Amino acid sequence: MPIENRLNYHGNSVFYRVVGNGNPVVLLHGFGEDGNVWNKQVEFLKDKFQLIVPDLPGSGESEMIEDMSIEGLAELTKAVIDKEMPPTSRIILIGHSMGGYISLAFAEKYADYLGGFGLFHSTAYADSDEKKATRRKGIEFINQHGAFEFLKTAAYNLFSPLSKDKMRVLIDEFIGSLHNFRAEALVSYYEAMIKRPERIDVLKKLPVPVLFIAGKYDNAAPLSDVLEQCRLPEISYFHVLDESGHMGMMEETEKSNRILNDYLINVSSFNPNLE
Repeated sequence: MPIENRLNYHGNSVFYRVVGNGNPVVLLHGFGEDGNVWNKQVEFLKDKFQLIVPDLPGSGESEMIEDMSIEGLAELTKAVIDKEMPPTSRIILIGHSMGGYISLAFAEKYADYLGGFGLFHSTAYADSDEKKATRRKGIEFINQHGAFEFLKTAAYNLFSPLSKDKMRVLIDEFIGSLHNFRAEALVSYYEAMIKRPERIDVLKKLPVPVLFIAGKYDNAAPLSDVLEQCRLPEISYFHVLDESGHMGMMEETEKSNRILNDYLINVSSFNPNLE
């Protein structure tokens, strides 16, 4: 059974789940999501691994915190890990999209916490000027029309054309679950992503094998960007989801589960510091 916990972080309540037994794996969700986006992966992996799945501040059941920068959210992630894990433990950290940006900020400062590291539809590049302009337009729209009106369109466009044809009911259900986001939280996320620096050097210096999962039709974290970055770590595992856009954990659930399972087993098998 999942254990539902709350962390009092500088006076704000942050919700997270701990599910399963085994080596610890932290799963960080992306923008416009909460921890439930990982439900299929948690169900598949829980018999072999201990999954720690936060709702990032401002998402799901977690309150916003004072520092909503990417670096501030990385510090919050450390606080959750510190609450759950003994000081000598190492964790495997997997981040989706914005969760990947947070994971990179965490790795930059706390690499000694890591036994493994993964970017799921994410990139170490900073926003281009074009991307920053797009996010600023998004902020204007959110402030004028509200969070859900923005997410209805933005979330739908994250899926590949193949998924939109085959998974319309599932996509509609996912979009329907996004009513609980506050405009303030989404704006904070966008501002944090605009300001985040490039973290290519983090990938070059990571002392652990790095997992990259890319979507063939991903416009948010393009396959070409991931291909450039997967050559940087000393050891990389690289996989392409051929029918996915930016939401591979939903679009190609079984393949995503197998990729994660194989990576986690491989990393655990030669890393004696994972507990």
